[in-house]
Amino acid sequence: MRKTKQFAVIGLGRFGTSVATTLHKMGYEVLAIDNDEERVQEFSNEVTHVVQADTTDEDTLQALGIRNFDVVIVAIGEDIQGNILTTLQLKELGVPYIVAKASNKLHGKMLEKMGADRVVYPERDMGQRVAHNLVSSTVMDYIELSPDLNIMEISVPQAIVGKTLAQTDLRAKYEINVVAIKRGDDIIVPPLPSEKIISHDILVVVGSIKGIQRLEGLT
Repeated sequence: MRKTKQFAVIGLGRFGTSVATTLHKMGYEVLAIDNDEERVQEFSNEVTHVVQADTTDEDTLQALGIRNFDVVIVAIGEDIQGNILTTLQLKELGVPYIVAKASNKLHGKMLEKMGADRVVYPERDMGQRVAHNLVSSTVMDYIELSPDLNIMEISVPQAIVGKTLAQTDLRAKYEINVVAIKRGDDIIVPPLPSEKIISHDILVVVGSIKGIQRLEGLT
């Protein structure tokens, strides 16, 4: 995943806030949008840009330059009509990739018909993440970006402690990119190839499940 990717998150409820802050901490440029002025004010220092706007209005979206973003996440929760209309407007404006939050299966089907590239069900997805955490002692957190691409936080395998990122050669061996290193209260984003991995580091990696499982197998 290239670091120049730009994301827009529409709707600053629990799900939208979590997605926006996580992407921002990983070093991506994030525009957060909500129609609630108070919520926008509260979130003003959390991401790259935050604006108050009605995203069901096509002219407003055009003024925001929304089509210039690589990925737009529609995280509007309670207002299902607003969620669907926003998704439709984004599709008509030619946004390259739209991720939309659904409340239930019927809502999800409607979003797919509106042209959402990916529909997410936060409650169901959270269940999947909990399951991954339960079956693996090293996976700290898990987000599925697509069927063959995932973001995971993993405890550093002992076999690579003391090596630099360049020496581990994770990209070539496991098709995994390390996008950040969590070290205590610090987050190193992006880590340099010369960064030495130390015990108790947590790696934030992007890659396939198979590659990550092979990395987990190191002792």
